[in-house]
Amino acid sequence: MNGARSLVQTLLASGVDTCFANPGTSEMHFVAALDQFPGMKCVLGLQENIVTGMADGYYRIARKPACTLLHCGPGLANGMANLHNARRARSGIVNIVGDQATYHRPYDAPLTADTDGMARTVSQWVQTSMRPADLGRDAALAVRAARTFPGQIATLILPADVSWGESGAVGEPVAPAEPAAVDGHAVEGAARILRDYRDKALILLSGQAAFAPAQALAWRIAAATGATVMADFLAAHVARGRGRMQLERVPYAMDAAIRALERFEHIVLVNAQSGPVGFFAYPDMPSVQYPPNAQLHRLSRPEQDPVAALQSLADALGARPVALPDPGPRPQAASGAPTPEGLAQTVAALMPENAIVSDESISFGRGFYKFTHAAPAHDWLHLGGGAIGGGMPVATGAAIGAGRQRRVINLQADGSAMYTLQSLWTQARERLPVTTIILKNGKYNILIGEYKGVGAVPGPTAMGMLDLGNPDLDWVRLAAGMGVAGARATTLEECADLMGSSFSRPEPFLIELLV
Repeated sequence: MNGARSLVQTLLASGVDTCFANPGTSEMHFVAALDQFPGMKCVLGLQENIVTGMADGYYRIARKPACTLLHCGPGLANGMANLHNARRARSGIVNIVGDQATYHRPYDAPLTADTDGMARTVSQWVQTSMRPADLGRDAALAVRAARTFPGQIATLILPADVSWGESGAVGEPVAPAEPAAVDGHAVEGAARILRDYRDKALILLSGQAAFAPAQALAWRIAAATGATVMADFLAAHVARGRGRMQLERVPYAMDAAIRALERFEHIVLVNAQSGPVGFFAYPDMPSVQYPPNAQLHRLSRPEQDPVAALQSLADALGARPVALPDPGPRPQAASGAPTPEGLAQTVAALMPENAIVSDESISFGRGFYKFTHAAPAHDWLHLGGGAIGGGMPVATGAAIGAGRQRRVINLQADGSAMYTLQSLWTQARERLPVTTIILKNGKYNILIGEYKGVGAVPGPTAMGMLDLGNPDLDWVRLAAGMGVAGARATTLEECADLMGSSFSRPEPFLIELLV
């Protein structure tokens, strides 16, 4: 048995049955081994950042890791932006990165790179296998790392001679450790704060604390104490719609976030990495968004189970089960010229039950939440780390993670869509139920706002760098070139008609919405 065959068998034995791939010469023996053992679903991406983004979206919905297959250091480099997002989202991924044969590295061939060094910037676990006999064991450990709660990036670097060399052995699956236990003192401290400060206290949810089971417990606690509950802006996956909390996220904009948090004297962190901070530094603005006199109290760390933590806190407070507030009637589809509020209402009016929203709407979509609380229950996925180009591949991977059984709606800014346009090709190849709504304003609109935020004064050259209209991007034709049907909408009525008809299709569809 060569190393590649032992690797594929180990992955399958460890529960990894999906591979998102963009292979090259160093990975050919692994590709060949995929034909020799049934059970591994392989999905081709036309650029590595699509591959890694698909693996992120897959994990968020399937809740188990897939593997990626990347070609040497430059291939890993191409996929690093969405690995950054996935690491911030705490998704579990096993990266298989081909590399130069061990004896070929000293010759410094063109694709030779510091693959290990690059991998460590976006991975919690990195290993280079040096012998075919060790590859199965290393692969089992990589899967264990990826499955460690709540999810980790594991990168296994595979020199070509280790892949083709004989004496490979299948590794035994290794179970991940259980999440760290909740600290009883943290529970007691949070209970005391919530009893004493009530409406001056904020419960901040992030990670899996934004899923439905944790939300129900957080609402019990809020109802018993008068505390407010919000989601961290960086919460990458939020359970939303009817039957879930009417959560709002901490705003992105510094001034809006400071206003939203100014009344809180105490913030209880539930799986949030830290208190809310700005994406960037701005002149004459603080780095943190909460008041300087506010105190942070950590109930649970990101690697701890938020349901167990919140259950312990509810018990300590004697918080009884209580029904979530009714969000009211489902909204009607809006009409007229496209607006953020109207599009949000239309999506809420038409989305199927149990849909998935992949949101890379950037500045256009910051107010979507308050207009979609009464939609059917759904999952809403955000950019985990702020690196643009995640929305389309995450939507693609999410559709595969849902077994093609759930409609995915990708709310997508036009500028960032160009980073990972090739995702549409994979959607067409795999016949995925993804409806992409391109929000076409012809500019990097978020950066126009950032100019104001940092106090810079843009001139003609600067504004030219933010303009996508010369030449104009024709998204219907771009989609057709990738094998995806599409149509243009200039009103919300047209958008609603196209959206509704796309939801009945078993394949992808793109709507270019002029905003």
